[in-house]
Amino acid sequence: MTVINFAQFCIATMLVGIYFWGFKLGSNPFSLLREQLVAPVLFQNPDYLNFPKIHEGNDLNTLLQNYWMVIHPPVLFLGFASTIVPFAFAYAGLVNKNHDWAKTALPWAAFSGAVLGAGIMMGAAWAYESLSFGGYWAWDPVENASLVPWIIMIAGLHCNLIYKSTGYSLRSTYFFYIFSFILVLYSTFLTRSGILGDTSVHAFTGADMTVQLVSFVLVFFIPVITLYIIRYKSIPAIKKEESTYSREFWMFIGSLVLFLSAILIIAKTSVPVYNKIFGTNIAPPEDPEFSYNQVQVFIAMIIGILTATTQYFKYKDTPNSFFGKKIWLPTLIAIVISACISLFGNIDFEKKGIGFLVAIHVAIFASVYAIVANAGYIWIVLKGKLKVSGASVAHIGFGLVLLGVLLSSAKKNVLSKNTTGIAVFKKSKNEDPSENITLFRGLATDMGRYMVTYVKDTFNAEERKRFFEIDFKAKESKEQFKLYPDLIKGNKGMEGFSANPSSKHYWYKDIFVYISAYEENNKEDTTTYRTHVLKVGDTLFYGNGLMILNKVSKSPAEQKARYAADELAVFLDFTVISKDGRRYAVSPGIAIKDSSLRPLPDTVKSQSLVLRFDKVDPATGKLSVSVRESSAITDLITLKVYEFPMINILWIGVMVMVIGFILAIIQRVRTLNPLVKV
Repeated sequence: MTVINFAQFCIATMLVGIYFWGFKLGSNPFSLLREQLVAPVLFQNPDYLNFPKIHEGNDLNTLLQNYWMVIHPPVLFLGFASTIVPFAFAYAGLVNKNHDWAKTALPWAAFSGAVLGAGIMMGAAWAYESLSFGGYWAWDPVENASLVPWIIMIAGLHCNLIYKSTGYSLRSTYFFYIFSFILVLYSTFLTRSGILGDTSVHAFTGADMTVQLVSFVLVFFIPVITLYIIRYKSIPAIKKEESTYSREFWMFIGSLVLFLSAILIIAKTSVPVYNKIFGTNIAPPEDPEFSYNQVQVFIAMIIGILTATTQYFKYKDTPNSFFGKKIWLPTLIAIVISACISLFGNIDFEKKGIGFLVAIHVAIFASVYAIVANAGYIWIVLKGKLKVSGASVAHIGFGLVLLGVLLSSAKKNVLSKNTTGIAVFKKSKNEDPSENITLFRGLATDMGRYMVTYVKDTFNAEERKRFFEIDFKAKESKEQFKLYPDLIKGNKGMEGFSANPSSKHYWYKDIFVYISAYEENNKEDTTTYRTHVLKVGDTLFYGNGLMILNKVSKSPAEQKARYAADELAVFLDFTVISKDGRRYAVSPGIAIKDSSLRPLPDTVKSQSLVLRFDKVDPATGKLSVSVRESSAITDLITLKVYEFPMINILWIGVMVMVIGFILAIIQRVRTLNPLVKV
């Protein structure tokens, strides 16, 4: 308990908020605004609590105004906190030179792996549901800082299992449990110190506690690593090398691969730290996601194959005939399934080169192999006994996660190709106008497989959200649905809007939509009509193209909804041709009754055009038409639409993996105390 109590003491120092000789120790979360704000006159007013700025507050950051805010952070924090238990066992073992703790630590390590893993993936679900980068994982530095301790904990858990069964890998178990907790402290430093700057959307700064955060890391790291080095030779280790046909050998190789993955991730994530310490200016990669993916895809291949095959080995040694007899059928099934996915799954992710595409296909085989082989192990070796198959179930879940990531990412498709030719914003690192379609209110627009209509929007003043109703209608089927993405207005002191996506969920895919730009034309329209005199066959030019007068129609039946039965109507049939070759039909008219004349203007909203038929010159027969080019005739939005095929495999995999961890925890607790009923 000493280690846990000391950690609680260190955390408490960060909540004190007391000055010692000019140094502020911690930040008091209970301090009042009047004690922090330099505005003494304001608080002399006895009614100051009713001032809007104070009464209403600044609200949460718009990205945090989501129900996941009350789910993801507590679970993630529990996962972080739980890593101290295996760490405390390891530290006590080093201090006391007693190494019997390893068996007792197993369920705690499994608990930490389950909760921390679930917390991380809850964050992925939050990002997918609420953020507009179009995905669930962006290799953000703070995402990475939470992932790395989990990877190290899983490596430690497997080494712990090796030691329990064979006596090997106790030194590695110590090492991984120690560094899993140390990396949790390091991730706290990265997030709270502000050192990540603009490289992460998660990082934040408040009171400057950099010195305390660094001290928090070092006060644990230096003593334990010193003790580990001193005690290293006294930690029991078997000198005989493991057989390459043993389970412990390949489990240890897998742990080393996980450790390598963690080192590569944390090294890239820590670039801002290197820059700060050494005064360098190492720039982040131009494509951060691919800089990680191009390496981690190979890690996924190795881990997937090891996850599939390792359980078929026995501890200490395995006869060749036993391994081959058990593994051949799952291998054959995995080859057939993955080949079908590769051949018929339309996986043509070639924008990063043919080499990366081949790596994706191999990784798909590895993930399918992990699923099939572990399911086969439960059936063939464990005879379907789920109570003792926690590890295999967790491995199946992990394989499903890998497969879901590969399929949803490699087959991710942008549906919102710009078919209108209208670019509301310029190309940037985050958005490309060619992948965003502009919609005008009430106008159905061709978006490849769908006709999409921006129907309406409503504003919720209390939540500061504007909800948009977007109608999707498939062109080649009866499929039709509505989505409701929204924009939330920035809170006080923040400009602009933040986009909240909306998704249509199918069992085999998601349609993911968010608003990338919005223009509300609530300003006064100051444009005027320009009058032109023309005859049938004449051409008029406007800012974005031309229009041709095709014919004049008298009271046409197709326009009868626009004029009364006792009126005489005359309509002009125009074809508007924009610069990009798009054609629009427009028919301004006039309705005549007795001696009065009523204009019937018509619009081309996507071209911001209004045409009005004014009169006919009886002497010459020429027609007077007025044209107005106005951006105020309608609201417009720019929409980004993704298709994520098979993304539900990912979420199912997370749930299966957590279930596997729970089964493993129950099994380990029963092993420790057979009398305990879990």
